[in-house]
Amino acid sequence: MTEFARKGLLLDFGGVISVTLFERHALSEQVLGLRAGTLTWRGPFDPEGDRLWADMLADRIAERDYWARRASEVGRLCGEDWDMLTLIRRTCGPDANRHIRPETACTIRRAKAAGKRVGILSNELELFYGRDTMDRLDILKEMDSLIDATHTHILKPDPRAYALGCEALGLAPGEIVFVDDQPRNIEGARRAGLDAVQFDVTKPGSSFAEAERRLGLDAQGP
Repeated sequence: MTEFARKGLLLDFGGVISVTLFERHALSEQVLGLRAGTLTWRGPFDPEGDRLWADMLADRIAERDYWARRASEVGRLCGEDWDMLTLIRRTCGPDANRHIRPETACTIRRAKAAGKRVGILSNELELFYGRDTMDRLDILKEMDSLIDATHTHILKPDPRAYALGCEALGLAPGEIVFVDDQPRNIEGARRAGLDAVQFDVTKPGSSFAEAERRLGLDAQGP
């Protein structure tokens, strides 16, 4: 056990637990019957080439607005009017579990085996994925808690969102490692007293390694 060891792990969902839509472009194009290379927006994988992503990072638009615009664009390519829920459903394929990061599943297993509590704090889990898809996600059954702003209507980085996440885990903020891919949410978590790890979607393995280190799992074996 290291001096950084915490008692709980609180995770964002999209990008941290599930792969991003950016990583699924080739599959999405195949499922939707689009020509390969049609979807050119790459978010954190090409921040300079995605001006709308840059606007989101600069707080000129909200993350929900970014995805609403992208969903609408893809819908138009298919001759339809789409929101984010439709985009996820139409590109998910028959098994939503295949989009869960293997690194996530490994870290969650190790944390649970070490007696850590594990939960989710999401801004739009059900809003984007729908209850039917959530019911098919095996990883959600492993969670000790799930706080979703779809229902609370309190979005990160509002400090009340983190308070709800801590309360659901039954732990104090300083006892929790929080992992999110959005800088504004990381900053909000740190202000709220959580031990926050900025998740790099381009390097998921190293991000989870850092979270495990702070949980004291690096000295406990597989």
